[in-house]
Amino acid sequence: MSNLYGDYNRKIDYVFKIVLIGDSAVGKSQLLARFARNEFNLDSKATIGVEFQTKTLLVDNRTVKAQIWDTAGQERYRAVTSAYYRGAVGAMLVYDLTKRQSFDHMVRWLEELRGHADKNIVIMLIGNKCDLGSLRAVPVEDAQEFAERENLFFMETSALQSTNVEDAFMTILTEIYRIISKNTLTANPGADYGKSQSLKGTRIIVPGQESDSGGKSGSCCMSS
Repeated sequence: MSNLYGDYNRKIDYVFKIVLIGDSAVGKSQLLARFARNEFNLDSKATIGVEFQTKTLLVDNRTVKAQIWDTAGQERYRAVTSAYYRGAVGAMLVYDLTKRQSFDHMVRWLEELRGHADKNIVIMLIGNKCDLGSLRAVPVEDAQEFAERENLFFMETSALQSTNVEDAFMTILTEIYRIISKNTLTANPGADYGKSQSLKGTRIIVPGQESDSGGKSGSCCMSS
């Protein structure tokens, strides 16, 4: 079982580096702010370069520090972004489900990720802004098909309403922990993660998928 609430005086058992990637203005920074600080800023500005935040939590009674890197989506920062894939054991590919182009660019982002990161990195496709269902430009079926074809986890989220945000991060962190603990590896950034078994076709079910968004999560999707 996973638990966000731990004793922060406990020693850190694992450090997991996760990168958020995708086009500019798809909500990467808002997802991070919602998960790390439970905040949402309507006046959020575009990320310049790279920022990161950490959050300490319990996974299977082990203390895990999630080191989450928010990488800029603008083309002029692509060279900066690529340098930060090194040592990542998890990645979230984020698109705005109201902007078809941001989803179409997932192919390019995934290609870049796989060109720089370890081949066994845990990857989740995130369709953000599912609170704007009436403006949807990316059908759930299209995203599910892409995720299945590329062997990715998939979930739709709303940083504004906090829908599935915690579940998305905990899913990827729990899967990383499952692989790391199974192979008795130390997942510090830069560690030898290449000995992990292939993630092809893996899926996990996260208990307690209920949302805090006042019943509006029906427009959002979670893979099973």
